[in-house]
Amino acid sequence: MNAIKIFIVDDHTLLREAWRMALTADTAFTVVGEAGNGEEAVEMVAKLRPDVVTMDINLPGIDGIEATRQVKKRLPGVKVLGISLHNQPSYARKMMQAGAMGYVTKNSSKEEMYKAITEIHQGRKYVCQEIKNILSTQLVDDEEDRIKVAALSLREIEIIRHIVKGSSSKEIAQQLFIAVKTVEVHRYNILKKLKLKNAAALVNFINNHPMLDV
Repeated sequence: MNAIKIFIVDDHTLLREAWRMALTADTAFTVVGEAGNGEEAVEMVAKLRPDVVTMDINLPGIDGIEATRQVKKRLPGVKVLGISLHNQPSYARKMMQAGAMGYVTKNSSKEEMYKAITEIHQGRKYVCQEIKNILSTQLVDDEEDRIKVAALSLREIEIIRHIVKGSSSKEIAQQLFIAVKTVEVHRYNILKKLKLKNAAALVNFINNHPMLDV
């Protein structure tokens, strides 16, 4: 398997060097370039065409959110992983609305960084555990329900939103470009994780604990 080609964007030289060292320590990854601001990042990514861009949010000039939007406009196939000191879910939401496939904080471990890059490279969305824990706390007050919600994947939360809107498995499959069987598996896993019996119970659960649009 070819190593995943990564482009690093961060305005701090020491942090870029730290990311480079951490990533090149694993043969699954190779760093093909880096940039210290958003404008430079957009231009260099267009030339180097990496598989994944690790994008800091706070950048001089255009910020990471706008840089992500421009990168995705020019190269839709490039996956962007947002990285920030901010652990507020709103920042993750803004990055992913701009086109990022994932989001981790700078408190995340090296192992979680590896996992995030691998997941988004394979076409799956990823939000770090720190953000998910904060989300689950915001969503529900009950400790037991918090644990259940934290166990949900980003894809499962996405499917829940469609279920609550009344979409059938076939409609969800068409909207998310996945197989109907895959949707059914997700539905089963959602009910199992939330310890619910059916879709009606799920809708009732969500009405009591509204899911954030991450």
